Amino acid sequence: MRIVRYNVNGIRASIKKGLIDWLTEYPVDVFCVQETKASPEDIDLSLFTSLGYHVAWYPAQKKGYSGVAIFSKKKPSQISYGNGHSMSDSEGRVVRIDLGDLTIINAYFPSGTSGDERQTYKYQWLNEFFAWLQELRKERPNIVLAGDYNIAHKEIDIHDPKGNKKSSGFLPEERAWMDTFLTHGWVDSFRHTHPDEVGAYSWWSQRFPTVRLQNKGWRIDYLCTTDALSNSIKSATILPMVKHSDHCPIVLELKK
Repeated sequence: MRIVRYNVNGIRASIKKGLIDWLTEYPVDVFCVQETKASPEDIDLSLFTSLGYHVAWYPAQKKGYSGVAIFSKKKPSQISYGNGHSMSDSEGRVVRIDLGDLTIINAYFPSGTSGDERQTYKYQWLNEFFAWLQELRKERPNIVLAGDYNIAHKEIDIHDPKGNKKSSGFLPEERAWMDTFLTHGWVDSFRHTHPDEVGAYSWWSQRFPTVRLQNKGWRIDYLCTTDALSNSIKSATILPMVKHSDHCPIVLELKK
């Protein structure tokens, strides 16, 4: 099973940049999209359904903001929207599908870059989400958590760790949350298969047009699994040459 996670930074814009052509050429079983910035009625869903996808889409209440969607070739046995926390759900941050005994959660973690208020909310969201995940895994042990986590975990995951030590996304409290998360039964699939790879990034700032060419990026996007699935990880890769967004797709392949 090939699972792809991709923050498209606006699905309508990414479609105009060739997203559907890429998805046609690159077979994906489960396609998890963050930051759709749209509702299902805003696009032609047949672009996806004609490729054989079932659609689970959770938009934000605010137009043109946030939003997540999962496109799966296999019809989900269950679809769940949100995680029961009103602010998170109003921002369309979490959608879940079950494929038999496998659960796939697609999440768009908040960013704290717009100021102290949102950074404070980010910490609240992280704590609420972690508690929700840990409760869910009691009944659904086989989980893949796809998402834009908006956190670079280690110095190896960011091009300039010293210069960004006070930047949202690389703050000590955020990195400590990742430590806690990964020591409580979760596996970072990319680091599981590439423990020492440097220069492996999934996002590059659009404020400076040359940084992607220079590969001055951050690895803030993840496909993590519960430890129950760790032996099923076949491969995990990052696709920096795919360019429909300021992020790039990351891929997890699970053994059947």
